[in-house]
Parts: sequence; structure tokens; C-alpha cells
Amino acid sequence: MDWVTCAYSAACTGVASRPSGFCLAHLTPEQLGAALGEMSPGRLLDLRGTTVTTDLLTRILEATGGRPGRTRLDRARFTGDVRLPGVTFAGDVSLDNARFDRLASFFGARFEGNVSLAGVRFIRELSFHGVTVRGHVSLDRAVMSRDALFSQAVFGHGLSCERARFDGYATFDGARLGDGAAFRGARFGRTLSFRKVSGHAGFEAAHFAADAYLSATGRLSATRARADGSLDVAVARCGVDLRGVEVTGATTVRLTDSQADLEGAVLRGPATVTGRGTSMLTSLRQVEATDLGLSGLDLSACRFAGLSHPSGVRVKDCTFAITPRGVRLSLRWPMLRWFSRRRALADESSVRGRAADDPGTSPDRLAALYAGLRPSDRATSADFAFAAMEMRRQAGHGWWLSVSWLLCGYGMRMGRAAAWFALLAAITAAAVLWGSASHATNRPAPPNPTVHR
Repeated sequence: MDWVTCAYSAACTGVASRPSGFCLAHLTPEQLGAALGEMSPGRLLDLRGTTVTTDLLTRILEATGGRPGRTRLDRARFTGDVRLPGVTFAGDVSLDNARFDRLASFFGARFEGNVSLAGVRFIRELSFHGVTVRGHVSLDRAVMSRDALFSQAVFGHGLSCERARFDGYATFDGARLGDGAAFRGARFGRTLSFRKVSGHAGFEAAHFAADAYLSATGRLSATRARADGSLDVAVARCGVDLRGVEVTGATTVRLTDSQADLEGAVLRGPATVTGRGTSMLTSLRQVEATDLGLSGLDLSACRFAGLSHPSGVRVKDCTFAITPRGVRLSLRWPMLRWFSRRRALADESSVRGRAADDPGTSPDRLAALYAGLRPSDRATSADFAFAAMEMRRQAGHGWWLSVSWLLCGYGMRMGRAAAWFALLAAITAAAVLWGSASHATNRPAPPNPTVHR
């Protein structure tokens, strides 16, 4: 501790006041009255390490007119209920490693500066409902043993809850995060409600021991997070990063004019990703999901390489990349190649050489992806079936695939067979006509009859 402690006993860590050398908790009534008389609104309030009862806190707030200035409460212990209605802290507030034995309610309080609650332990309920903080709030490594309410709170310069522990129900519904919120490494023991929150939020490596409901209007990240229950994510006009997330229960992701990345996710329960407007899914690489539904999404740039269970993916009303149409000459067989427009996975571009080679993509793997995916509409299903055969042909699985592709497009492009038949018929007709013309030319002329008179 970097302050002179109370002379009452070696066990007391309260900051000593002058000239007595005792902390406020151990002053005599006369000394306490004199110390409170020196307090005034806007001045420094120093109660570091002090044990604060409900009565002492009430008298201090009355002495400061409900408007203390810079407030230092590091390692303070509050033994009774703490209620701060109408209190305005005019300066920064520090409560690092403090302890609240009973209710801690900041409802109705206002903080003009920054608030540091790092390492604080809340034994009972914590309420930050509707609180306005103009500066930054830190709850790093804090422990909230019961319910924690942060709904409708305003954090002007953001919120940090890195490695914090929320053992009870936690709600941030309707909060405004200013510069954003960080929950890196935080643990939520019961349900987390993070709905209709404005601003950026990061839950990197967080642990949700129960259900979690996340939504935000700013960028939302939950990379490498773990959810033992269900995970419900809803975002609008922003991006959501779910790379490496691991979910035991059901997973629901709803996008509105947004984009999401699920690379490396492990989704053990049923999962759905739905989109509205211009919503996009950018990656399903290395995803493990036995039951995944995709609906209303732009998948034209989505990478599927390494998807563990393609047969468990259901696709409905989604758009894919479109292959180019044209004719190309090649030194390999067949030398003449022509391509029709069809729906394709973005990974196919690396196989066709239109992008940098992807070591995780090969024709065999793409063939398995195309064969396993289950689009709901027939047109996409037919294109994927054709693409599966195309990838097998490019992988060199039998010469007959090249012949089948050339003659009839694996039985799915019968226009080619008709074109070959028409070409063969034209060649045959031309040969017949040429042969007939040659025979007529080489036939000897009939003799002229002699005319007798």
C-alpha cells in the first residue's frame, strides 16, 4: 500500500487522517465531526483502505453535498448497503480492489470522469442501471458474485471487463458503450443478456457457462469464446467475428446488412445463420458443424475449405459466385474447353488459377464439398452436381470423365449432345452431298444420236 495506514492497529489498512493519525472509521465522534466539517463539494475524498459503514457513508455524502471531487476508495470495504441516488462524482473515482459486502447500487449516480473498479469484489448484487459515466469504466478482474445490472447505462469512453467474473445473471440491455467494450477472458456463470447495445464489443476468449444473447450496432467479436449453453447473436449494419468459437448448445446468428466470419468454429448443437438485406458470410473454413442452416446470405466470397460435415449444411435462398462463360484453348486434353455460367463456391477460383493457390483446397476436397452440400433449390443443386463431376475430372479420376464432359456435360448438359449430333449430321450430309457431286461429275456423257435425213 502506498499510503500511511491507521495507527489504531496494525490490522487496519485505512488511510490515516491528520492530525490524529487514525482513519475515519476509528476517529472519536468529536474528531469525526471535525474531519467531516473540512469536507466540501468538489474536493478530494480519500478513503483508501477504510472500512465504511452505511452511517459513515451517509454522513460523508452529506458533508460533500452529494458532489465529491476526485475520489480514492482503493481497498475500501463497505459493510452495509451502498446506495448513491443523485450523487455526482466531479472527478475520477478509484475503487481498485475494494469490497462490497452487501448491495452495491450506483443507480442514479453520475460520474464526470473515469471510474476504476479493477479487482473489486461484489458479494451481493451490483446495479449500474441507468448510470452515466462521461469517462472510461474499468472492471478488469472484478468479481460479481450475484446479479449484475448494467442496462441503460452510458459509458462515454467505453467499458473494460477483461478477466472479470460474473457469477450471477448479467444484463447490459440498451447500454451505450461509447468507444466500445472489452470482455476479453471474462467468465459468465449464468445467462448473459447483451441485447440492443450500441457500440463495439469484444468477447475474445470469454467463457459463457450458460446461455448468452449478444447484439450490437457496432462490430462484435467473440473469437475463441466458449459457450456451454446456447449462443444467440444478432447484429445490424456491422461485422461479427466468431472465428474459433466453441458452442455446446444451439447457435443462432442473425445478420441485417452485416457480415460474419465463422472460420474454425465448433458448433456441436443445431446452428442457423440467417441474413436480411445485404448480409454476407465470409468464411466457413475448418468449421465443425453437423447441423448448420444457411439462409438469405451472400456466399459469393465465402470459403468452405476444410468444412468437416458438408452433408450437414442446408442452404436456402443464398447467392454464390458465378463462373465465367467462354472458350479457352489449352495444351492439355481436351485442348478446346468451353465454360457455361453456373453457381460455384469461392474456393473453386484457386483451383482454376484465377487466385493465389490455396494449400487447403484441392479438386478432390472441392468435389466432396459440392457433393455434400444441400442447396434447397434445384438449379443450385444441379450446378453443384455438375461442379462435383468437374472437380473429379480435374483431379484425374478416369479418362471417361473427360469424354463424358466433352460429349454431354456428365449427362447434365444435353445441349452438348445435341450440338455433337447436329455437327455429325451436318458432316454426314456434307459427305453425302460431296460424294453425290463427285459421282455425277465422273459419270461418262451419253453418246450423241446420229441424225438421218
